[in-house]
Amino acid sequence: MERKDDEIRLGVNRYSERHNIGTTAQSDDRDYQEPPLAPLFEPEELSSWSFYRAGIAEFIATFLFLYITILTVMGVSKSSNKCATVGIQGIAWAFGGMIFALVYCTAGISGGHINPAVTFGLLLARKLSLSRALFYIVMQCLGAIFGAGVVKGFQKSQYEMLGGGANVVASGYSKGDGLGAEIIGTFVLVYTVFSATDAKRNARDSHVPILAPLPIGFAVFLVHLATIPITGTGINPARSLGAAIIYNKDHAWDDHWIFWVGPFIGAALAALYHQLVIRAIPFKSK
Repeated sequence: MERKDDEIRLGVNRYSERHNIGTTAQSDDRDYQEPPLAPLFEPEELSSWSFYRAGIAEFIATFLFLYITILTVMGVSKSSNKCATVGIQGIAWAFGGMIFALVYCTAGISGGHINPAVTFGLLLARKLSLSRALFYIVMQCLGAIFGAGVVKGFQKSQYEMLGGGANVVASGYSKGDGLGAEIIGTFVLVYTVFSATDAKRNARDSHVPILAPLPIGFAVFLVHLATIPITGTGINPARSLGAAIIYNKDHAWDDHWIFWVGPFIGAALAALYHQLVIRAIPFKSK
């Protein structure tokens, strides 16, 4: 017992919190390099091919994301016997699995956002410039529209009859319920993105950058399991917009604001929580 107490005291002394609340978690002797804050506007990047290549990567990734996931939703919706399809669990796996694969493929090019809410959260944390964030969001939305459009092209009558994968608040739930589900669901996703790409963890755990797409995809999977019965799970304004535009029925637009306001609030809360609490990034100078 005495030996165990000594080990506990050693651990406390070795890993104690050495920083004042509200200042910074980045001491001069840190063993990692914090990336510099991105400028609000960077004119030079507008003439760089890498800037447009990143936007194209976001377009293609979101296009593929909508194509696979909406087809999965349609396959479940058109079946009279849910046991003969992948069901809600399969839909959740399709969304989470595609995010895992696409983040893995595009992380080195654009960061693998594939979601305006993720882009917005990273913008608030100054991980990318405003010009890049706006470009990403436009390309993500265009990719989503094209992805849903291709699905409708394959099965137009069934697409319109079965809802086209559009996000709506389910019967029995209020708009407040839907908004809350979108806020919390997006918070889980964006918080996971921040944690999986944290510079401090990347420096100390060499495997973290390689495995980052896995927890992000798994977070999407879990959120879908929880909120598909409530809103069909948006947590991605581009995904919701693409399906709503191609489906284009009144009830798909009635609650559409929820799928922008909710994810953006959730992303902002996740960014603030991670930056100010988890990482204790300074909000006042030393």
